[in-house]
Formats: sequence, C-alpha cells, structure tokens
Amino acid sequence: MKISYSSAKQARRWHRLGLRLALFRPALMLPDMIDQPPSQMTLDELRRALAPLLPQEAAFDGWGDAAVAAAARALGVPAYRARLAFPGGAIDMIDAWFEEIDFAMAAALPPEQIAGMKIRARIRALVLARLEAVAPHREALRRALAVLGRPSKARHAARLGWRAADRMWRLAGDKATDFNHYSKRATLAALYGATILAWMDDESEDWIETRAFLDRRIDGVMRFEKWKARLRPDPERHFSPVRFLGRLRYPAV
Repeated sequence: MKISYSSAKQARRWHRLGLRLALFRPALMLPDMIDQPPSQMTLDELRRALAPLLPQEAAFDGWGDAAVAAAARALGVPAYRARLAFPGGAIDMIDAWFEEIDFAMAAALPPEQIAGMKIRARIRALVLARLEAVAPHREALRRALAVLGRPSKARHAARLGWRAADRMWRLAGDKATDFNHYSKRATLAALYGATILAWMDDESEDWIETRAFLDRRIDGVMRFEKWKARLRPDPERHFSPVRFLGRLRYPAV
C-alpha cells in the first residue's frame, strides 16, 4: 500500500508536537497497558508496542525500514503503518527504544525503594538499572550509538542524553529549579555516556569493571560538588541594600 505524502507529513507534525509536550511532563510516568488489538492502535500506541521489538531486529538489520518491517510482522500490523509511527526514521526508532529503557528503569526502582537510599546510591542504582534494561541488546545499542554519533545527529544525541539524565534526577528526587538543575543534568549526562562506552567493551563477570568505573566517576562528581559548594557565595556576607536600610530603621541592640 502506498503512503500519501500528506498523511506522512501530518504524522510527522503530530509526532513532533508530542515530543515538545513531553518536555513539560513533571515526572516520568509509567505508561498504561495497551488493551487494543494492533489493528486498532493509534500511532502513539503502535509506537509503544513496536518499541521493545525494534532492538532485536536492529541488531541484525540496523535502525531502518527492514527492522520496522520485521517488528511489524512480529506484532501483526502492516509495515507501511508501522513506518508511520516513526516518521523521523532511525532517530524516532531509537528514541522510542530509549524511552522503553526509561520505563524499565522506573519500574525497577519504584519510589518506595529508592527513598531510603542516599543520593550517591540512587544515581548509581539508576545508571545500573538502565544497563540491565539494555543488556540483552548490546549490538543494537552499538548500532544506535553509531547513528547518534554522526555529526548530523548531534542535536538528537544531545536531546536524548539530556532526557535520560533528567529522568534519572527526577526519579532520584531532585527538585532543583536554579542553575543546579542544568549543571546536575549536564554532569550526569556526561557520566552516563562515559559509563555506556566503558560498559560496551566490558567482558568482566557481573560488569565488575564497569561498576568500578562508575564508582570512580561518581566519586569525582561528588568531590566536584563539594568544591563547588564551598565556592558558593554566602548571601549573609554580601552587601544588601535592603538589609542595610532595614538596620538603619531598626538598629540592632
């Protein structure tokens, strides 16, 4: 069946709108179960249903139409309709899979479990939960990183890395709204990216080398945060016109 240009363009427009709205979600919410048969799913539901099937196909066929067609056959939907769920091609496919990793991470570490941990332990557990979720599909991840490593995909790679870091911090309970909101996410995105690269070539038992690498990186970040806190100016030690005028009116006795 031939796809009209107008229908593909409309699907792409609605999908991009959905991505923009997703930026304003206050926290990562686990998706509701899809109770519709594949033939009656909306494109968003179809995207979610296909996402966990894509990496096992992409490991052999790459992140392209062949992987979408194979996943569509496994789900029982026409390939042309499955392609409509990923109007951006490989980037949208990788995006959908990475979001599944987000959901797996949130399911592995519910709020009641993570609440009793210290911040350092929370971040460590969240990063390892992501590795556990992606572990069965290491070759698919290798191919995904090759796509995201292209200069033309740098903006998309940065967005996906930022989203992963943001969702980890939100699950860890971070509520910062000042500059720390951005610095924490930038730091964690770099830490997570470096850990992924170390893990890709780790053949040690139970990822001992990756765990040691992650611990060293977290230790470095914690030392940096302590150093940064010491440099933070104390508002009580800086001149404040309002405080000065208040003391003129109500002198200390």
